[in-house]
Amino acid sequence: MNRADRLILAPGAYQTYSIAQPRDTLVKAACEQVGCAAWRYGWESVIDESTDLGKRQAAYIRTESRRTFREQKTDAGLTVFRFESGQRCFAEHKTRPELYAVRDGDWRGNPTGRTRRHTKAADWVEDFGEHQLWLVDQQKKG
Repeated sequence: MNRADRLILAPGAYQTYSIAQPRDTLVKAACEQVGCAAWRYGWESVIDESTDLGKRQAAYIRTESRRTFREQKTDAGLTVFRFESGQRCFAEHKTRPELYAVRDGDWRGNPTGRTRRHTKAADWVEDFGEHQLWLVDQQKKG
């Protein structure tokens, strides 16, 4: 089918799906969301408990961190905390948020002004897939 054979409908007959990231905006993010290696594979924290800072760090890990770990001493007297994967690391991650939108119309405009925003990527993908199935059904109907 060449371009001249395509049926061009009014803008209101279309829906536009988009994903955007606002500029200059960072939000706190979970390890899983940013692909954190420590979250994925686990990590080790080596603490020198002979220092005041090391004593505070070790106390925090043992009593307040709410993370699963194994603890062992090295020959040099350092404490190694081995954390299992799948739990939040100690870093504060930030990412740019993604905005998942569906609006009426196409590149020529949005005649109804209607825009829906999804809060989760999975919902946007589901909406997009359902719309694709609807289009296939419409095409089969003629």
